[in-house]
Amino acid sequence: MRLPFQAFSTTALRDLGQLQPSRRDDHAHLEAAVHWLCRAQDEGNDDGVSYGFSLRGGWRPSYIETTGYITGTFFDVAEHLGRAELRERAIRMATWLRRVQNADGSFSNPRVQPGRGIVFDTGQDLLGLVRAHRETGDDVFLQAARRAGDWLVAVADDEGRWTRSTYRGIPHVYNTRVAWALIELHEIAPRSDDLRVARANLDWAVSRQVNGWFRDAAFDPNTPPFTHTIAYAIRGLWEASRRCSDARWEHAAIRGADAVLSRLRLDGWLPGRIDGDGRPAARSCCLTGNVQMANIWHRLHAHTGEPRYREAALRATRYVTATQDLDTQDLDIRGAIAGSYPIWGSYSPLCYPNWAAKFYIDALLLSRSGA
Repeated sequence: MRLPFQAFSTTALRDLGQLQPSRRDDHAHLEAAVHWLCRAQDEGNDDGVSYGFSLRGGWRPSYIETTGYITGTFFDVAEHLGRAELRERAIRMATWLRRVQNADGSFSNPRVQPGRGIVFDTGQDLLGLVRAHRETGDDVFLQAARRAGDWLVAVADDEGRWTRSTYRGIPHVYNTRVAWALIELHEIAPRSDDLRVARANLDWAVSRQVNGWFRDAAFDPNTPPFTHTIAYAIRGLWEASRRCSDARWEHAAIRGADAVLSRLRLDGWLPGRIDGDGRPAARSCCLTGNVQMANIWHRLHAHTGEPRYREAALRATRYVTATQDLDTQDLDIRGAIAGSYPIWGSYSPLCYPNWAAKFYIDALLLSRSGA
């Protein structure tokens, strides 16, 4: 039996050394990440996707929030690789989301607020349910999505903003990703309130931007945000602008992406935290933030044709690729992406979270498509 200390010591020794570029091609890294994420679903034992593998406690239970947006990634990678079983996995994820949906239409995080809906979590699962409906045409997914959307509208305040039923009970700029989800729902099942609430939160996010950086972008107040949540905020604005043609949201997303790009090192490293004035606030790298930004830069390159965006996306992804271990015999780790580099860094320390692998796969798919 492998002891936790053995797993930690092996990984820590690797991270203490100098990071070397991978000698494998992108396809090998993509296949390894997909295989690990399949393993994470199997370890969940309920068709959801395990939160991830922890060096301190092994595999964790299925994570409702991130299973929502991993659903979309599995539909994408199933098409890209021509693997029908990955599509079936995506449908199983969406079906599981229906089973764990609260009676009021919301979704919860049992580790944080058991039985109580959370705006962000509900929005991410809404993305998965909408995608499942688009892919299958099955109205059971649309009905579940509609219930989630109605709850998101109901808990908005008088101005249409999400200032309650949120993580820590405070408003977050990264709820732009929830607004994006509401707009996607409106596209397949139009209701004016969906757009009203989405617009209110997107407009508020724009108002919280100064010189490209966002106020209220962190999980906790008065704390420098991780690149993870900064990228959440930017992506939500960008995707919403593609669907509603709002120049303010588009420009805010571009300003944010440019601000983060200014902190990208030549080797692809980004500081894991960056404060609201653009100052690096961490010595470790938040790996999921790296590949989330890569996804955004790929999309900006496709939109603008500016080579600097694609070059930034490839650099940020290559840095994360260099941290992915394809040589270990430990199947709990092979192909996974850690929360931080080094592994003990400030974001999801000593853990391989499922969403890091998800966003890494997304970035590889975009780089392979030439986006």
